[in-house]
Amino acid sequence: MAETRTLRRLITGAPLDPLDPATRHSVALIAFFAWVGLGADGLSSSCYGPEEAYLALGGHTHFGLYLAAAIAITVFIISLAYNQVIELFPNGGGGYKVATNLLGPHAGLVSGAALIVDYVLTIAISIASGADAMFSLLPLGMHHFKIGFEIAAIVLLVALNLRGMKEAIKFLLPIFVGFVIVHVFLICYGIYAHAERLPGLIPDTLNETAGLARETGWIFVVSTILLAYSQGGGTYTGLEAVSNNVNTLAEPRIATGKWTMFYMATSLAFTAGGIMLLYLLWDATHIPGQTLNAVVFKSIIDHFDLGGKLINDGALIGVLILEAGLLFVAANTGFLGGPAVLSNMAADSWVPRQFRQLSSRLVTQNGVVLMGAAALGVLLWSNGSVALLVVLYSINVFLTFSISLFGLCVYWVKNRRAARNWIWRFVLSATGLLVTSGILLILLWEKFGTGGWVTILITGLVIAVCLAIRWHYEETRDQLRQIDKLFSGQAVLQDTAAPPALDPQKPTAVFFVGKNRGVSMHALLWVQRLFPGHFKNFIFLSVGEVDAQSYDGQGALRTLRYEIENSLRYYVNFCHSHGLAAKSYLAFGTDPVEELVKLSDQVSREFPNSVCFASKLIFASESFFTRWLHNQTALAIQQRLHIMGQQMVILPMKVA
Repeated sequence: MAETRTLRRLITGAPLDPLDPATRHSVALIAFFAWVGLGADGLSSSCYGPEEAYLALGGHTHFGLYLAAAIAITVFIISLAYNQVIELFPNGGGGYKVATNLLGPHAGLVSGAALIVDYVLTIAISIASGADAMFSLLPLGMHHFKIGFEIAAIVLLVALNLRGMKEAIKFLLPIFVGFVIVHVFLICYGIYAHAERLPGLIPDTLNETAGLARETGWIFVVSTILLAYSQGGGTYTGLEAVSNNVNTLAEPRIATGKWTMFYMATSLAFTAGGIMLLYLLWDATHIPGQTLNAVVFKSIIDHFDLGGKLINDGALIGVLILEAGLLFVAANTGFLGGPAVLSNMAADSWVPRQFRQLSSRLVTQNGVVLMGAAALGVLLWSNGSVALLVVLYSINVFLTFSISLFGLCVYWVKNRRAARNWIWRFVLSATGLLVTSGILLILLWEKFGTGGWVTILITGLVIAVCLAIRWHYEETRDQLRQIDKLFSGQAVLQDTAAPPALDPQKPTAVFFVGKNRGVSMHALLWVQRLFPGHFKNFIFLSVGEVDAQSYDGQGALRTLRYEIENSLRYYVNFCHSHGLAAKSYLAFGTDPVEELVKLSDQVSREFPNSVCFASKLIFASESFFTRWLHNQTALAIQQRLHIMGQQMVILPMKVA
């Protein structure tokens, strides 16, 4: 056990104190770090989004000029619309919260399920595209090692994120900065080197458009552009990541979120639009085994001529390594955003409550591990095919975008009398909705048979599982509410002026109590019934679990403390009102089992003749499903205490 804890600490780092205000300050992200951690997803999509769009044009590459302009405009429309989400939901949650609060819980479920699948695919496509960039440097014969490389990259990112969000970002920061500096230079020089072609680019594009329209009709022209535009839909991804993670930003959150969004939109519009323009100016053509970026950047570097072929090739290798590195940074967005969505959905009982739990490093580690495992499965299934993953990825991205923007439209209409400038905000949201829903419909129409159906199937399965989980939790809550009502009539006096005195040498019953009063009273009354008159002291232990929701600011922690103290006071007063000596102990932490074991050890030293008791829910049809949805805290504590030589009895409580 000690060896396991030592190994875990070596991997994840020393534990952090969630009750120390300085801890929150040390883990909160300023706008620059948030841009690195959350904006890398969007910026990295410039490594594959423009290429997918450009190749979809076929022989009509001059239409790339339209795409370059459309990319920049779309990025700013979506980012401005999502600034409204940051304002309305400063505690995070993004698309899931927007849909839940503005359209209803089932709309929230669809949005949340789409986001979960989206973030899994964010990791998968970023890793796969990064591997493509890296292996563009190697002979085709070595490409069969690519899957192994991708697996190793996912394992590394999981380990980094278990250490903490800021730790992972700091590690990946040099890659991000290097990518930005190098690509700004390459884009600027690439445009400058072929500046003589710029004046003729617009008229040439217009002439080709008009000529093709005369030959094939405007429907063909428009559909070709729209299809390529939708194919590059991956370019606009990641913009929702800030609104999903506002709660992780430094104060003032809203201002930090808006600055982060501005950095993201500006860098993405410049990079993606600039790369599309480079394809046009440098007449980029696809070469097997190489990305289109690798082709065009090689031409630019050779033109710049750093000092011979060897140096130029080395510079290209450096650029492609930075591209691959940034894609791995972008994969990290999935490890930040995915667990955040799971945590919010766990608070609403759509997914197991374990996804709200924080590790000792204040990381939602269950979500991190799930994201990594799911992305690994997707990579193995798709064999790392970026073309397939882009289709799967883009559909859910624009489904979430569309639901969120529709929710904003509904909100501004409903609040038109109270909100200032509501018309401008509504028009912005409606414009974004028109763009994103249009892309979504085109993708579904064009790509349903070539992989789009897989996304719909997977998202539908996630929704079905979430509905089953919610149904189980609601059934269990109904049972517990009935039990609470059964014990609510127990007579309890207020704080007694002269309560019975505790005698540490006499038999002592120690109870682990939670938020369900009926469950804890069931244990207390059963002990009195099983051991009448034996126990003279009654000790109640409770832990305030600092999870992803309760850690959302000091106000939430104060509320948590008040609720638990009030609950413990009830049990102590109940005992006093029946002439029983009683006392309570309270602790806070991210691991309830660890904290309860510490409290019980403290109590056993103070009351050496003590026995611990706890209730455990028993289901009529016990299965892996029920065990998975409930944390089995009582069994975990019992095992720890028995190893320590302390006695503990679990009292079964049938609920269904």
